[in-house]
Amino acid sequence: MAMHHRIFIAFAVEDIWAREYLVGQARNERSNFEFTDMSVKNPWDNDWKRRCRTRIKGCDGTIALISSNTSKATGQLWEIKTSLEEGLPLLAIYTSRDNRPWIPPAELGSNQVYDWTWDNISYFLGKL
Repeated sequence: MAMHHRIFIAFAVEDIWAREYLVGQARNERSNFEFTDMSVKNPWDNDWKRRCRTRIKGCDGTIALISSNTSKATGQLWEIKTSLEEGLPLLAIYTSRDNRPWIPPAELGSNQVYDWTWDNISYFLGKL
């Protein structure tokens, strides 16, 4: 039986459609993970940061949905940085082939951004 993983999703609010799509994939019988995120209107409130860090710590990994909106998404960038600070494995995937940033965000560090495929997601989960 496959292990059940809890995955934090970091996404720009403009990419809520991509988050919903990813959550829909989790309902697929092949999926062995559940999601959590901290989407709120004011991501820089200190209480939000504290609660978000606690939620991130309770996860097995983070999936960051990367698009041209990411560079302006201060909350998402903070979530990515915090996930790496907390030592979580990170999978960065493009939301689409047509909506890629020119330069991936610096907050990803040395992490590569991959195409959104089931094989890439499954490989990431298999390594957790």
